[in-house]
Amino acid sequence: MSTSDHKKLFQIGSLTLPNRVFYAPLAGCSDFPFRKMSAKYRPGLMYCEMVKMDALVRHDAGTFHLLDYSADMHPIGGQLCGSKPAIAGQAARIIEDLGFDVVDLNCGCPVDKVTKDGSGSGMLKTPELIGEVLANMVAAVKIPVTVKIRAGWDERSINLEQIVKIAEQAGAKAICVHGRTRQQGYRGPANWDYIKACKQAATTIAVIGNGDVLDGPSAQKMFETTGCDAVLVARGTMGQPWAVEDILRYLDGLPVNARSLEDCRQALYEHFLITQRYHHDHRVCLDMRRVGCWYLKKSSGTRQFRELISRAQSMQEIQDLILRFPLGEESNTEDAEQAQELDCCL
Repeated sequence: MSTSDHKKLFQIGSLTLPNRVFYAPLAGCSDFPFRKMSAKYRPGLMYCEMVKMDALVRHDAGTFHLLDYSADMHPIGGQLCGSKPAIAGQAARIIEDLGFDVVDLNCGCPVDKVTKDGSGSGMLKTPELIGEVLANMVAAVKIPVTVKIRAGWDERSINLEQIVKIAEQAGAKAICVHGRTRQQGYRGPANWDYIKACKQAATTIAVIGNGDVLDGPSAQKMFETTGCDAVLVARGTMGQPWAVEDILRYLDGLPVNARSLEDCRQALYEHFLITQRYHHDHRVCLDMRRVGCWYLKKSSGTRQFRELISRAQSMQEIQDLILRFPLGEESNTEDAEQAQELDCCL
């Protein structure tokens, strides 16, 4: 796809999306406050955190809590994790009944607690099962069904082109391809050749590229290198809810809006206020230890801020830290500890 097409209305099945820059479902990260901040900048589509099919069909309250959203978050997708065809349709129907615009099947999560029962990227070992689960989801709902995969379980079992064909046959409308194997986790660069191969193999299904899309230049390179139909931004949205705006401006040949450390601080404060309204105080304290460092990761004061906020015990203490903490000079590099912290929840 030409980068000049990035702002054209994009069709996934019966759903029309405003642009081709999507925000990823990030386990432990893309919660209600995160998405409330993101919604201000209008990504083409954004997803809630992944939820387990089993928990959804037994009406687990905590699972439904993960799926909270507000009207301004549309278009929005729900993502399911599970490998049981017998409950896949029921789980997808619950997502549809909750008002979501898209339901996605996660076949990419690499963490052991997900893959141990064959779910997440464990499903890459059983591609025919992916087709069976997808077909049951498609049969159960009217909203578009999509799927997110990795290149394969490891370098010896690259099977994404086969999965593209299986997903098409099952009736999925889009497939998101992360350019790493399960074995890689989030280490090393994403191999975009895998995404290009999927696009070349696809005949009816839209291909969404994912992996190392952090800003306008990387999004443009992804479109040009792979020919993908859309991009899914993951780590690049953390502390940068405006990522879609920056990417679209860059693709339009417009200057990207400069944002100072003070702008980032004010955005963090807004995120804090949303979190305070949504979660109980203890949860806010825990969340701000993580979220605060996203927004201030380019400040030379980030390490000290992290140390102080990790000990904060009250809403007032957190508010004072955010509004009064000296940001220091802007840093062009992310320290290794911070980079690892960002990767841990993707």
